[in-house]
Amino acid sequence: MSKARVLVVDDSVVMRRVLRDVIGQQPCFEVSGAAANGKIALAMIEGSVPDVVVLDIEMPEMDGLTTLRRLRESHPKLPVIMFSTLTERAAAATIDALALGANDYVTKPTRICGTLQAIEQITNELIPKLKALCTPKDTRPIAARPCAVQTCVPATRRQRIELVAVATSTGGPNALGEVIPRIPPDFEVPIVIVQHMPPIFTRLLAERLTAISRIPVCEAKGSEILDPATAWIAPGDFHVRVERDGRYGRLILDQGPHENSCRPSADVLLRSAAKSFGAGVLAVVMTGMGRDGLLGCEAVCAAGGRVIVQDEASSVVWGMPGFVARAGLAEMSFDLREIGNAIVRTTAESRRHVGAAS
Repeated sequence: MSKARVLVVDDSVVMRRVLRDVIGQQPCFEVSGAAANGKIALAMIEGSVPDVVVLDIEMPEMDGLTTLRRLRESHPKLPVIMFSTLTERAAAATIDALALGANDYVTKPTRICGTLQAIEQITNELIPKLKALCTPKDTRPIAARPCAVQTCVPATRRQRIELVAVATSTGGPNALGEVIPRIPPDFEVPIVIVQHMPPIFTRLLAERLTAISRIPVCEAKGSEILDPATAWIAPGDFHVRVERDGRYGRLILDQGPHENSCRPSADVLLRSAAKSFGAGVLAVVMTGMGRDGLLGCEAVCAAGGRVIVQDEASSVVWGMPGFVARAGLAEMSFDLREIGNAIVRTTAESRRHVGAAS
């Protein structure tokens, strides 16, 4: 079996060496080349023929954003992982990079980390993302099918939707940028989002989504009353839960143990949603690595709620939605371009149906 080829682009000699060592130790990868800036990297692309690029953001002569723009003109489908420091400036540049078509990002070890800690962090964070992006996808359309979970309530007896809970990870910022702008300003229920991201990044993502959407998107602070036609994103390093408090409920933040190696975790949000809103939950699981959201969707279905997922063909990584779909928890699977309209349509139909019946 041939190894996937990785092009490393970073201005730090030390970091290039660490990346070479970490990637080279993996039996399924090899470093096809290493460049000190974007200009050198672009010149190396044709000769090194990489399957994926690890691209630093802050570099001399040609930075990561400029390199990415040029790369997307010549290689629109080549997977790119941004390598970013955990600073306000770098986080903003990373959000820009994701909007420009980067597939994912990894935060660099801090300067206070020792070499062994840096190697461990890069191994734990970068290698799974390389594997996910280099795994061939099944691009055949996935037919919509009824939910296979016996505890789900038949559509004719369903309660109206009162809360939309969204879970996503790898590829999520761009997916949210496709979905949230389709939500109209008269949308009748609140939206709560778990996007796996560190602190700073989630606030900047909320600001970016607000700028392109018709509803406000806020980074959750805790204790907010959930208003309709508003979306909240769980802040990095905090779980977000919803509790019934009045008509729509209230947001609660905590720093409980990581779940699925994540904080925030989709399972935490979805379990709380099922407990507080029962059959009134619409769970939406989109592109992302791992299985976070699977147990939460089980709870939503058991409470009579509804689950839809993004299909494999339009997902950057079909991990999170794939686990939910294969477990038979998703009643429908949609292309990314259809999910926003599906949320609006499903919510409106549920509320019209219940209103007419009552």
